[in-house]
Amino acid sequence: MSDEIVNRVANSALIAIDLADYAPSQSIAVLDVKDFLFQEIILKEKEFRANLKEFDFSIYQDKIIAINCSSDAIVPMWAFMLVTSYLKGIASKIHFGKKEDVFQQIFTANIDAIDSTEFESKKVIVKGCGQVPLSASLYMAITKKLQDTVSSLMFGEACSAVPVLKNK
Repeated sequence: MSDEIVNRVANSALIAIDLADYAPSQSIAVLDVKDFLFQEIILKEKEFRANLKEFDFSIYQDKIIAINCSSDAIVPMWAFMLVTSYLKGIASKIHFGKKEDVFQQIFTANIDAIDSTEFESKKVIVKGCGQVPLSASLYMAITKKLQDTVSSLMFGEACSAVPVLKNK
């Protein structure tokens, strides 16, 4: 009998996926429409348009922008359209919502863009711990993406994996 320690996990056919690898790499800047409103709650069209015209949008150069309105103002849809038009050619991407929601949207889009054929008929384990906070919706997204492709899908670490599904 040999005293050699063998790393069976490293020698196994398991493929580990760390969802953090698909997190948005670019920072997300927030553009709050309330900053362009009269007293931060009333949209006066003429004043709104003037405020946008005077604003230096170059601070959003090459950034992902989350546009929202944090006040209880009633903001018509055309106002968001107008703000978006000012960001054309400046921002790399423009989304509506809070910063956290936009982060989740981009994260999910990155998971949806995975080429699932590279995991075809493989045993895949999705890591459960990491530095980036992950929501249940991201774990659901990777499951939906891979469930028809992999031979088995697990959650956790190789030493303590929880089986999620097994295909024949």
